[in-house]
Amino acid sequence: MRVRCIVYDQVNLLDVAGPAQVFAASGQLQQDVNIAFQTCSVRGGEIMSDTGVAVTSQRLREVPGHADITLVPGSAMVEQHLNDTSLLTAIRQQAQTSTLVASVCTGSLLLARAGLLANKQAATHWRFVTLLQEEAADICVDEDAIFVEDDDVWTSAGVSSGIDMALALVQRFWGRRLALEVAKELVVPMVRSGGQKQFSTLLTLQSQDNSGRFNDLNAWIHDNVDADCRVEALAEKCGMTPRSFARHYRAAVGETPARMVELIRIDRARNLIETGEMEFGEIAAFCGFKSANQLRLSFERVHGVSPSVHRSAFR
Repeated sequence: MRVRCIVYDQVNLLDVAGPAQVFAASGQLQQDVNIAFQTCSVRGGEIMSDTGVAVTSQRLREVPGHADITLVPGSAMVEQHLNDTSLLTAIRQQAQTSTLVASVCTGSLLLARAGLLANKQAATHWRFVTLLQEEAADICVDEDAIFVEDDDVWTSAGVSSGIDMALALVQRFWGRRLALEVAKELVVPMVRSGGQKQFSTLLTLQSQDNSGRFNDLNAWIHDNVDADCRVEALAEKCGMTPRSFARHYRAAVGETPARMVELIRIDRARNLIETGEMEFGEIAAFCGFKSANQLRLSFERVHGVSPSVHRSAFR
């Protein structure tokens, strides 16, 4: 099997290296699995990644044969490439001769601009969901998905989700047993419970507040989740009346204070659940919940899975 990864200036290095490592480990663990991972670009030669580490690439025009999988990684600077006709044409041409096309992170924006996500379901980094949706009204963006498979087009969320998607591709072509062995070898969960929102709670709240007015308050709650976080107490910390605080907070952040407190408490609880070192009752008390049952109900409401199921994915 040939996997052709199309790289470009300021490409995210992990978007490339993560899937590459999964495919390499597959071949190392099972002798009959032969995967050629090729890094290619429009111009060929060294392509500088966003880390300052150069990626060696072959010139696409000079690479013989077709690819089984065309992989398009993302970049924090992807918007600078959305009008690069040479890159978009190359992606489109490679996709037409590939069995399957896949993107990591914001690589989905390049697929969309190349016309490859028309009437498709897709995923992307949580911070670029709106931008992807604006690319075309006929794209159905799943803002919480780790990765999405829609026929012969696969898209994944932020950065490390490329590893999740690559493991799923290994399972599709060579079976679950090999995918599990690769996951163990790389010390990553085979399937992550919940969605990508679980990894961005505080960052989302802070990025939504363009004024930065409540960043310090959010950070304080994150560090004091077991404290009194009722609206009255938070309003007092901000020197505002409860009614005024609630109105201004929601206008700035897009969440009610009560919802924000729940999200931040669950964010702290999630980290403790994953370590497996504390009982659920202890975690509940530490994170400001009245009981383990309240923690469970809140966790399921936010992530769609129970704390015990989430913990099992990290054992």
